[in-house]
Amino acid sequence: MTKILSEQAVESFRRDGYYFPVPVLSSAEVSRYRSSLEEHEAHTGAPLQGNWRHKAHLLFTWVDELVHHPKIVDAAEDVLGPNLLCWTTNFFIKEANSPGFVSWHQDAFYWGLSKDDVVTAWVALSPANLQSGCMKFVPGSQTQEHIEHVDTFHKDNLLSRGQEIAVKVDGERTVDCILNAGEMSLHHVKLVHGSEPNRSNDRRIGLAIRYIPTDLKQLKVRDSATLVRGVDKHGNFDLEPRPKRDLDDAALAAHTDAVERQVKALYSGTDKAAFRA
Repeated sequence: MTKILSEQAVESFRRDGYYFPVPVLSSAEVSRYRSSLEEHEAHTGAPLQGNWRHKAHLLFTWVDELVHHPKIVDAAEDVLGPNLLCWTTNFFIKEANSPGFVSWHQDAFYWGLSKDDVVTAWVALSPANLQSGCMKFVPGSQTQEHIEHVDTFHKDNLLSRGQEIAVKVDGERTVDCILNAGEMSLHHVKLVHGSEPNRSNDRRIGLAIRYIPTDLKQLKVRDSATLVRGVDKHGNFDLEPRPKRDLDDAALAAHTDAVERQVKALYSGTDKAAFRA
């Protein structure tokens, strides 16, 4: 029995490598979470940047709420099973009329995880459409082996290494992942996807939550993750603490520790030492 997705939706995910839209947040929740982000940005005087876009659930109680949101976790459980970790979170924010883009890529290529049982829940906190630079998917591409990628470190690429697949994507085969604020998509870790710049007059704000079953391992480093449902009988990851207050000393320390571990894995083989803004 599934909890939130239909059996047909799960079958569609397994066949195509993605499923959308999944309604998960009310308009009031969207407003509250977006306001929390933008109040922090107003306080700092700048958009959320650098390492704070990654593993933000360890810094902010409201991002931690999203990671544990029952509807979001229910959907992840429908695909992955009852014992779940959040391996990481990543904000993908494109400012209005900005050049930032995401090249065609597979998420799994540099992650160092032992299996491909990884689902990204991409939660829209503002509309994601053709004008604002929504994700585009290549259906069924998750069934391929890992495709060779090339690091570009392009200044406008929102990916950590500016990585892109070393093959041409047929634009006629792609699917536009159009989401309203409060909806989310699910996609497989090996699905080829990317997105174009935001040409709209509003920010495109998405939070990518990466869920994994507890039996996965990190093959590059001793990694950490957050238990969100069920039990962890494997101990392959050090379990992360939930923040009690936004940006308190404990939250900052936990975040620094977790990001340092992940940077070692993601940038293995390069001379880079930090996430890009």
